[in-house]
Amino acid sequence: MPTRRFADGEVVMGRWPGSVLYYEVQVTSYDDVSHLYTVKYKDGTELALKEGDIRSQSSFKHRKSQSSSSSPSRRSSSRSRSRSPGRPAKGRRRSSSQSREHKDDRKKTIQETNLALLVLIFLFKLDENNTRRYNGEPDSTERNDTSCITLEQKLKPDLEIERVLEQYSLRPRKEEKKKEEIYSEKKIFETVKTIEKASPKTKELEFGGRIGAFLLIFFLPATVFYLLLMCKQDDPSLLNFPPPLPPLESLWEARVFGVFLLWFFLQVLFYLLPIGKVVEGLPLSDGRRLQYRINGFYAFVLTAAVIGTLLYFQFELHYLYDHFMQFAVSAAAFSMVLSIYLYIQSLKAPEEELAPSGNSGYFVYDFFTGHELNPRIGSFDLKYFCELRPGLIGWVVINLAMLLAEMKIHNQSMPSLSMILVNGFQLLYVVDALWNEEAILTTMDITHDGFGFMLAFGDLVWVPFVYSLQAFYLVGHPIAISWPVAAAITLLNCIGYYIFRSANSQKNNFRRNPADPKLAYLKFIPTATGKGLLVTGWWGFVRHPNYLGDIIMALAWSLPCGFNHVLPYFYVIYFICLLVHREARDEHHCKQKYGLAWERYCQRVPYRIFPYIY
Repeated sequence: MPTRRFADGEVVMGRWPGSVLYYEVQVTSYDDVSHLYTVKYKDGTELALKEGDIRSQSSFKHRKSQSSSSSPSRRSSSRSRSRSPGRPAKGRRRSSSQSREHKDDRKKTIQETNLALLVLIFLFKLDENNTRRYNGEPDSTERNDTSCITLEQKLKPDLEIERVLEQYSLRPRKEEKKKEEIYSEKKIFETVKTIEKASPKTKELEFGGRIGAFLLIFFLPATVFYLLLMCKQDDPSLLNFPPPLPPLESLWEARVFGVFLLWFFLQVLFYLLPIGKVVEGLPLSDGRRLQYRINGFYAFVLTAAVIGTLLYFQFELHYLYDHFMQFAVSAAAFSMVLSIYLYIQSLKAPEEELAPSGNSGYFVYDFFTGHELNPRIGSFDLKYFCELRPGLIGWVVINLAMLLAEMKIHNQSMPSLSMILVNGFQLLYVVDALWNEEAILTTMDITHDGFGFMLAFGDLVWVPFVYSLQAFYLVGHPIAISWPVAAAITLLNCIGYYIFRSANSQKNNFRRNPADPKLAYLKFIPTATGKGLLVTGWWGFVRHPNYLGDIIMALAWSLPCGFNHVLPYFYVIYFICLLVHREARDEHHCKQKYGLAWERYCQRVPYRIFPYIY
């Protein structure tokens, strides 16, 4: 087992990752498993370095003393004038072994410098090649473009030194030759990148490829209708399959479809109001940044005012419960029509505006995943609007309708405690998403996935009609719970929400300003992209702590429904499968994007979602 060379608290010179530059650092700790030193720079930055990237200060000071008096050419000329070649100067006598030692040390430094440059170029090439296909976030723990700016500011003095070396030709000939080779490789890579950028075809198909995408177009609506029909049964056991099917003519009503259209365009009106700030999204493949108006929370408040006005004038909101299946059919039909429109419009879109995940050339697959990345009508972004507005706010309205329906059907003056918990927990989740609306601009739905049937159906049908399954179930199958049980479930939901929100806030704050003094306690692994992977805080606990919080909250939403049937827990099972799929996709992309840095990150954080389990 290798012994450690540097002690805790020792001041040494540490190499900045991805460069050949050394800075004064202090050793804070040593990991016996990974054999990495944790060092702290003068500006408070903490990094994990290998022993090969750390040197003692004595070697640097010795070299500095040799070169500080004069330039090499002046020292050489002064020596030739003052003494003969065989006559050493007074006070500067050194043995032949010391001379060879310093000569070998200098040669080793040049070799390490050249090797580091080659590794840096290789990582740069690898990252750029994969960033073309994936420009999102894994969930991740990335640092945004501000980190590149911070790194550039830190290295600015050293860049000036590089400029001086170039101006006075003080580089060794071998180093100049190596630089020419690197420059040549970089030019070749840029040419290949330009060729690839002209045709960004989707090579890796998800969801089972073309056949899987075709089946999902029918399977997803069938799943929604099955769940809703089961909740209407007196005994919603999964063994009672298939449920009795209603007459087809009863599934459609023009009035219900009109109400759905009214709801959709009301949210469009709220989105177009000139309230809320306008922000820019992440850079697109052509360097452009689209603008988005952040007013989802204002739209929620205005919607609440409209609903409150309707209730004041005694509008029967439980009309949603009475025609719930018809509303689901109307939403599914609208999402299908919208998906067809989106695909037809995407055929006119420029190549650079197509989605990295939906440009396979196969009609069914591209229709399902979404062919165009950011379809817009003028400045109205269809995908961004559907992500949070009609479906998410509609989820809260449906839950409220179920609460009122429960009170009317069971002749209650107050809703049940179970219904209050479900409504309260899910209301908190929706309000949190709308309050932190800007964070959605860094998710894969916005940066990577196109807008096709998958997202259109998911936003307009799956979210409002499946996520409200617990409230819909409780109307026909009331469950009485005690206050101690309610308190325990509430505590569980609070724990899940705390993990979810604090993990996301930690990640988003690190993305915005990684140099923030409030984040000085966070450690990260730098990558060749200029971004960093957090290895402390929640992101040092598991790789996807926000997913862990999501699953805990989903469980808390289902527990008020009791344990008589598994149907209310469908959401938990679905959510676990969904997040495991997303996690596997994130792992694949991050491994391609960050290479060795991601492998180091996985060694530091071995658990993906569930600590000590998975």
